[in-house]
Amino acid sequence: MCETDYSGYPDCRDNTLKALQVAISLGLDSPMTIETPLMWLTKAQTWQLSHELGGEALNELIIEHTHTCYLGDRAHRHAWGYGCGTCPACALRREGFDAFRQQG
Repeated sequence: MCETDYSGYPDCRDNTLKALQVAISLGLDSPMTIETPLMWLTKAQTWQLSHELGGEALNELIIEHTHTCYLGDRAHRHAWGYGCGTCPACALRREGFDAFRQQG
């Protein structure tokens, strides 16, 4: 989850997560933290981080076993993973993957 996901999805904003953290802490009557380590990274930086942590094998695992598509499309596999390729979530993932590939 990161701010660059916002693109019309307010559930991906830092303020939303902070509000959820407060609400859950109140409901539990105990402090808790929602960790969002990717919040301030671009999609390209996230791909780079996964490459640094696990190399091409980790990136391939992400491509094969995750998807971002808000239409839930698992029929079309692209270089960046599964998805319709046209929704805003797919566009963000594709653009981030392309930028990561251009860096390296």
